[in-house]
Amino acid sequence: MDQREDPQEVILGHAGRAAERLEVERLHIVRVQEVGSKADAAVDFPPGRCADEPHVIDTLLLVLGVAMAFQLGLSPVSGWLGAKLVGLLVYIGFGVLTLRAKTTPMRVVGFAGAILAVGYVFAVAFSRDPSPF
Repeated sequence: MDQREDPQEVILGHAGRAAERLEVERLHIVRVQEVGSKADAAVDFPPGRCADEPHVIDTLLLVLGVAMAFQLGLSPVSGWLGAKLVGLLVYIGFGVLTLRAKTTPMRVVGFAGAILAVGYVFAVAFSRDPSPF
């Protein structure tokens, strides 16, 4: 026997299944967030290790820049290489400002300055001109 379903029941059935799917998805998202926060909390670096890494990288960049100057027979304080090293020092200064800043506006200023300094260093590197703009 061919019985037709009530359209209202069909709509309510679809709406109920959609609501169930949304609830499952919401619970899944909450669970992923919980797992992510537990994973973040589980990462335990040795004391002081992360704080020292930027200094090591910056020191390596400076030492390698000066070594490159001597290897190429250039003065590390003049010309395009000197401009790159000065740009690197400015980048380091803005990085220190960003990491030590107590307020958000100062962090933003430090971050923007660091990005501009890196852009300047790249521009000097590609053009080999201390004033690439």
